[in-house]
Amino acid sequence: PRSTLFPYTTLFRSVLAEVVRTTAARGGTVVVPAFAVGRAQTLLLLLHRLRERGAIPDIPVFLDSPMAIDVSDLYARHASWHRLTAQECREISADVRMTATPDASRSISGHLGPKVIVSASGMATGGRILHHLKAYLPGRIHTVLLVGFQAAGTRGQALLAGAEELKIHGDYHPVRAEIRHIDGLSAHADEGELLAWLRLTKEPSKVWVVHGEPASQDAMRRSIRDRLGWQVGIPQHGQWVEVP
Repeated sequence: PRSTLFPYTTLFRSVLAEVVRTTAARGGTVVVPAFAVGRAQTLLLLLHRLRERGAIPDIPVFLDSPMAIDVSDLYARHASWHRLTAQECREISADVRMTATPDASRSISGHLGPKVIVSASGMATGGRILHHLKAYLPGRIHTVLLVGFQAAGTRGQALLAGAEELKIHGDYHPVRAEIRHIDGLSAHADEGELLAWLRLTKEPSKVWVVHGEPASQDAMRRSIRDRLGWQVGIPQHGQWVEVP
């Protein structure tokens, strides 16, 4: 069916539902740092379906990212480009409170009671999510839910490592909120999907792997070489590569 999500989200849905239920039960807010393109829209879809099934309580969901709001609108206007129906796009948007302006963003903290805030950036390196972390990290009833990989040196990675305080806008803020992490929800294609896409293309003179951690890059390089028999390399920092 057009609206079926990939199987890897089954575990993600169950953990997401548990996080929302337990946080709402103690009157807290779930703060979700999420990338504006792809990740945020998938989260909104999952929250919508969980609410429809009665798996989570009917609490407000805020999408606080101008770019994510614009992208969500593109999803709704171009339903033929993805697996969701036009009706599903409308229903998801109806469920979410879009806060495009700075004033609307600031007003979220005045909304008392349980809620979910989805905001960018996904690793808490910048953007509106920082204001929400400042507001909710000190409260023990709240939860910060990290979805996906958190790179070294980011605030998201610091939270995963158990930081007791987080520096935001020049000041340190105590971390008392519950920190949860769900991996496996990515807007990027995985190794199998990338190999399937490459098989549809004409063999290039060489493939360069330019994204990912060193171990992941090397694993991808070896997979392309061994399974497709193509020339593949990993450029070093500062290396110039001429693409014919």
